[in-house]
Amino acid sequence: MTFLDRSRTVAPPGWSRWLVPPAALSVHLSIGQAYAWSVFKPPLESSLDLSGTASALPFQLGIVMLGLSAAFGGTLVERNGPRWAMFVSLVCFSSGFLIAALGAATRQYWLVVLGYGFIGGIGLGIGYISPVSTLIKWFPDRPGMATGIAIMGFGGGALIASPWSTQMLESFGTDSSGIASAFLVHGLTYAAFMSLGVLLVRVPDDGWKPAGRQPKEQTRALITTAHVSAANALRTPQFWCLWVVLCMNVTAGIGILEKAAPMITDFFAETSVAVTASAAAGFVAMLSLANMTGRILWSSTSDLIGRKNIYRVYLGVGALMYLAIVQLGNDSKPLFVCCALVILSFYGGGFATIPAYLKDLFGTYQVGAIHGRLLTAWSTAGVLGPLIVNWVADAQESAGRTGPSLYTTSLYIMIGLLAVGFVANELVRPVNARFHEPLRAEGRTHEHQHQES
Repeated sequence: MTFLDRSRTVAPPGWSRWLVPPAALSVHLSIGQAYAWSVFKPPLESSLDLSGTASALPFQLGIVMLGLSAAFGGTLVERNGPRWAMFVSLVCFSSGFLIAALGAATRQYWLVVLGYGFIGGIGLGIGYISPVSTLIKWFPDRPGMATGIAIMGFGGGALIASPWSTQMLESFGTDSSGIASAFLVHGLTYAAFMSLGVLLVRVPDDGWKPAGRQPKEQTRALITTAHVSAANALRTPQFWCLWVVLCMNVTAGIGILEKAAPMITDFFAETSVAVTASAAAGFVAMLSLANMTGRILWSSTSDLIGRKNIYRVYLGVGALMYLAIVQLGNDSKPLFVCCALVILSFYGGGFATIPAYLKDLFGTYQVGAIHGRLLTAWSTAGVLGPLIVNWVADAQESAGRTGPSLYTTSLYIMIGLLAVGFVANELVRPVNARFHEPLRAEGRTHEHQHQES
């Protein structure tokens, strides 16, 4: 498999760096299917006699494995390069669907969980971080825009996968054999689509710089020209400040995203402008679009105003949006919708901007591995956000409350969490020189890098 060697992926002279974002998108649009898992929940529940909790297990395990594989596999991704990482992601994600298809066909649900959740989840994590450091090296002048393009694909993958999966289930049927056929088609199609990324991706030669461009950010205080290894990054307060920042921002976004349809329905249930089920579904679609759009819009903006400033916007303005929902949300449907859309755009933007923030602070040496470790904040937030909103809503309902009162306490909690994240962002300072690598990473031998990792 010498084709996968990092040395075989060095771009020849004249290679266009604009071929790399499509390579990254081919992977992220594919693995973004994870957000469309809910399409398969009702058919699985009816055909295999599962509870709602059981039918969510493949997705939940997939997200857990995303965080774990990104955290523990980040150094391997850096060492072996993006083509190797994209190929591993392709094999795991696609074979996960094929194993899940076998499980559905034989009515062995544990195979669906193993395939889609465990094996496919590894593909999610490796695929998610696979293009990050490569994009940053190709676009040192616009790292926020570059990573935003790719990570936008993860947010937008469900917009393609959801109607596509629905159409397949209508064609094949919603029994176990129909589900198996849909899983099979998914696995084969995504394998073909992701292979485009494997074939296209290249890494720049050492010392490459974009012609006629000089990165503007290098004049800013938080932009380093030094490099920090993944192991050393974990020893810095900056890493843990950004961990808190990402965790709080994601928790706040999931606070609306996870319960969007019932939340908008409850907020206006006791008013003259009640929300229908179809309108609530449209609201969820709008939130998904805001999530996707925010990933490219706000991450590109961060190239202009700086990463610390854009997170001030995410966290500070986000808290104000939540406050507006609490105080005025059920008085005006347009206000509620607009505030929610802004919050979800910040949620997506936070994901897309964090790799560039890490590059600013720690350099490009092992930024993919550092990013992988930081994604444990996502795993934490994925549990924390829904837990807060659902626990508070259940408690308020048990107390006999209805309407907006079901969510008031949890929304105030979200404001407090965003305030914690805002403070953590303010504490970010340049990394102390004692954590810097003594030599530029690009000049090190493979053996030296292996010893450090």
